[in-house]
Amino acid sequence: MTKSFIEGLATSTGTLAVTVVVPAKDEAENLPILLDEIEAALQGRSFEVIVVDDGSSDGTDIVLQDYAATHDWLRPVRHQTSCGQSCAVRTGLHHARGDVVATIDGDGENDPAYIPQLLDALEQAGTSTALAAGQRLGRKASLAKRYASKFANKIRGAILKDKTRDSGCGLKALRRDVFLQLPYFDSWHRFLPALVIREGFDVVHIDVQDRQRRHGSSKYGIFDRALVGVLDLFGVWWLRRRRKKVPSVRPLT
Repeated sequence: MTKSFIEGLATSTGTLAVTVVVPAKDEAENLPILLDEIEAALQGRSFEVIVVDDGSSDGTDIVLQDYAATHDWLRPVRHQTSCGQSCAVRTGLHHARGDVVATIDGDGENDPAYIPQLLDALEQAGTSTALAAGQRLGRKASLAKRYASKFANKIRGAILKDKTRDSGCGLKALRRDVFLQLPYFDSWHRFLPALVIREGFDVVHIDVQDRQRRHGSSKYGIFDRALVGVLDLFGVWWLRRRRKKVPSVRPLT
């Protein structure tokens, strides 16, 4: 069987093909189920999973240590105090060894079965594309949250023109070399399509079905990030405006 482009990268560079980064806070009950699902989804691929425990107080760190003892593809790390989801994603990125970094939320609402589809879509799109982004269907959040999210996504799309219906979906696959170029700020995980486009790359999308979380409750409300989200939106707009040209570089020798 012919190896895929991503698997070929792993062979040629001596690194792993895929690193799955899972930001998690107080998800001790959800993580073992989610990790089993990730392993099943990525059978036949070279991969590792980095779970970033973002200062949990429910024993998430113990659960991860126990799981890692019998699964050598798991590399858990921990923030001593909670630093937020974006910071957890960034920590996972800087620990990643894969050529492609896939992200998925730790609450189980994202289905890992879509990760291979994201990887395949990224591969098939070619080198001009750096991000395959999931877009949720059948949202299981409350009616108020769904309307708030829909409104926010419309405003974001109108201002940033990132060609993305749902930038808040945790399921994404991104070339690691491009991911490392992106400017970091809290909540950057919600603006990855716009930031990738800013670097001169394209984005492809995959529709994914949303799921109910099995245990625990959401860490986010409707209004707790509204003001910050508006400020971030105009911050990203400013960043895009300040990037006048993306150079096309070729060696002379």
